[in-house]
Amino acid sequence: MSSTTAQPARPRKLTMAGTLAFAATQIPLGAVALAVSVQMPRYFANTLGWSLALIGSAFAIVRFIDIPIDPLLGLAIDRTRTRFGPYRLWTLIGAPLLAVGLYMLIHAPPGAGQIYLIGWLLIMYGGYSILLLSSLAWAACLATNYAQRSRIFGVFTALGVLGAVLVLLIPVVAAKRGYTDGQGVEAMVWSIIVAVPICALLMAWRTPHPINRDHAHAKFALSHYWALLTRGNVLRILGADLCLTLGPTWMAAIYLFFFKDSRGFDTTQANLLLLIYIAAGFLGAPATAWLAGVIGKHRALMVNTTVFSLMLLSLVLLPKGDFIAAVPTLFITGAMYGGFTVMTRSLTGDIADEIRLESGREWMGLMYAMTNATTKVGGAASIFLTFSVLAEVGYDARAGAVNTAYAIRGLEMAFLIGPVIFVMLGGACFLGYKLSAQRHREIRDILEARDAAHDEDLARPAAEVLAAEARA
Repeated sequence: MSSTTAQPARPRKLTMAGTLAFAATQIPLGAVALAVSVQMPRYFANTLGWSLALIGSAFAIVRFIDIPIDPLLGLAIDRTRTRFGPYRLWTLIGAPLLAVGLYMLIHAPPGAGQIYLIGWLLIMYGGYSILLLSSLAWAACLATNYAQRSRIFGVFTALGVLGAVLVLLIPVVAAKRGYTDGQGVEAMVWSIIVAVPICALLMAWRTPHPINRDHAHAKFALSHYWALLTRGNVLRILGADLCLTLGPTWMAAIYLFFFKDSRGFDTTQANLLLLIYIAAGFLGAPATAWLAGVIGKHRALMVNTTVFSLMLLSLVLLPKGDFIAAVPTLFITGAMYGGFTVMTRSLTGDIADEIRLESGREWMGLMYAMTNATTKVGGAASIFLTFSVLAEVGYDARAGAVNTAYAIRGLEMAFLIGPVIFVMLGGACFLGYKLSAQRHREIRDILEARDAAHDEDLARPAAEVLAAEARA
């Protein structure tokens, strides 16, 4: 089979080399997620001198502008028809947008304000969304069974962790060599700018491209989109994704502030602990995929959310500035967080299969677009809410500032309470979930039989098809 031609959807196995090439874009995407959520807000405040209020409101505005764009992108991806396949085409569109947006954000001219920040954040997030949605929908179409889908998203998560770990090492090395925090962040972003087009081209070149056929004969209408929002499992995955994004990104937005001013670590130690937290996803992703095969995906997710919350709460019980004592807690917390992504992405694909069976239409791109939209809501709300809370308690984020005990206590409460509440709510969304491995197997059997019949109809001479329809 040619790697440059789209094929009808069928179960297919990728070699490990093929899987790694396919998942290559997750390396820069994982790096972007870390850089934007953890490092860039602080870079904008410390290096560029923008106020916390300006930064928080700009991120919130951008997120709420592009939330309705994501479902439209998902619909566009699902309805795109080219001989090379829609996901390959959209991958090659998203990569340059992401790279250009990042470049302009770290090269803000003197006097640039909120309009500049909002404009280039929109470009950057647009490219990120396109690249992420096309890769997720592509993966779900390649991995069609319950266990295989968890494994391929486990590889996605592992490579995303690799990208985050590699990019996090850059400011650590830069600090050791005497560079400033701002220069370390700029080096991080440049590494992503270089990696994005290389990984996108590798993915597009090396990966086969199946197409899921629509079985419904009626034309698509916007009412079909709105009907999705009445489905219980759709509401479950959207609610879970929102909460499981809001909790950890809430924590990430003020991570460096908390570990430096509350727990007594310097920047290098805090970044090393964050590296351990992120790197633990290498264990958490495959471990959660394995656990899902034993007890089911939704139960595995609930185990992860519970352990994550307990570990996070234990941070304030550790001795201040004790790096060795903090390592196990950060490792376990990070391993649990790594499992969140594997399960939510895999569950989204399963639910999209269920909807395709019932509606006769392909919804894979749209389903991932909807969860990406809730991810953006969570990310925007986390930065806006946490920075607003810090401003209320009088916490000063500027380099060299001395904060009161009241402000530090407010920082600690903001770091712990929000993430624990939302993470536990995310797990609770799957209480009573019925789409088991056996039910998903039944769904895939029916879909594959329909696809085979559809392909046979396409292969029949037009006159024969018309005659059969006339007889019917």
